[in-house]
Amino acid sequence: MVAVIKTSSSIRGILNYNENKVIIGKAECISAVNYPLELEKLSFTSKLNRFIKLAQLNTNAKRNTVHISLNFDSSENHSKEKMAEIADTYMEKLGFGRQPYLVYQHYDAGHPHCHIVTNNIQRDGKRIDLHLLGIRKSEPARKEIEEMFGLVKAEGRKPKEQFSLNPIDVGRVQYGKVESKKAINSVLNKVLFDYKYSSLPELNAVLNLYNVHADRGSEDSRVFKNNGLLYKILEIDSKPVGIPIKASDFYSKPTLKFLEERFKINATKKELHERHVRSIIRETFINETFKSLEELAEKLKKQSITTILRKSKDGQLYGITFVDHKTKCVFNGSSLGKQYSAKGILERCELNVNQHEKHYQKSKIFFPENIQNVEVNQLKINPIDILLHVDNTIDYVPKQFKQKKKRRIKRGI
Repeated sequence: MVAVIKTSSSIRGILNYNENKVIIGKAECISAVNYPLELEKLSFTSKLNRFIKLAQLNTNAKRNTVHISLNFDSSENHSKEKMAEIADTYMEKLGFGRQPYLVYQHYDAGHPHCHIVTNNIQRDGKRIDLHLLGIRKSEPARKEIEEMFGLVKAEGRKPKEQFSLNPIDVGRVQYGKVESKKAINSVLNKVLFDYKYSSLPELNAVLNLYNVHADRGSEDSRVFKNNGLLYKILEIDSKPVGIPIKASDFYSKPTLKFLEERFKINATKKELHERHVRSIIRETFINETFKSLEELAEKLKKQSITTILRKSKDGQLYGITFVDHKTKCVFNGSSLGKQYSAKGILERCELNVNQHEKHYQKSKIFFPENIQNVEVNQLKINPIDILLHVDNTIDYVPKQFKQKKKRRIKRGI
């Protein structure tokens, strides 16, 4: 068993994520512990209010939400009752046995797993310490539970046998298939907290991959003047479809003010990964040959980098954005340096093509295309001329092989 613990300050967002999975049939709430009503009688609001009332007892706690996933080996097939029992035992050993918590069994990955939603504010307003919770309590609890329930042990396995914890399954939003608000919210819960973006265009570079767009409206619109933000669903041709939804209507409240705070936090985090992205792009130019920006994008895609080319209505390239899915970082090309901007990348692509053509033309002189099955005396180029041919170039000569000039000694008259 593998336990993954994440903390947050948004109980709405975490709860909404799990409930949306239930709505689309990819999860099921199998247990509600320390709630006054039975699971079947609990509405979304009653689930949420239980956590909010406890959180209000300690407003000084910056992170009051705990989101845990318990992941089992793909060979294990646990019933709902057994999975709920494992979750109860784990929470008791973790020190959360008296806290309200919800257990959701998910069906969106290649291995059995469940999610547990709770908070760390107790009835007396004191908080449960989250510092090094994984090392102090989760790891010992995991080992004990593996023995108690006869689970496949995660420790001591070979690298190839390690659990493969799949990322949250978020697909492209298709208008009309799922309620717009729920579909957009599912994408926002994944992108807003996982990816590192430092501007609205960078955020949209990722959201657009899922057919979602964050829009401030035109500068003369009421939305823009009031610092509002709308979220829209995009069609295949990137045109908006359906009715836009205000940011304040979502449970996680992904408003412009919220995003501006994320911009500041992410700007610092991204600095650690700039060199990684630059080196991949640089090595691609060195090791690969391509004739267009689209071919470059295909090469970078193999390195888990999505390239977004921003073009005007008449097809002119004016911007380029790189989304690195390994580090979850989004970079506007110009922020990486001039040579990584749209203009810089375009110039390097043209240089790449010119070098390729120059090499091709030069090779044709020595290796004509019709050289196969042709006798030497039938070639227009004399083989002797080829052997004696000297390029008119300036070659580099190592210093140690250069003949030293003799100094002329002036003699007195």
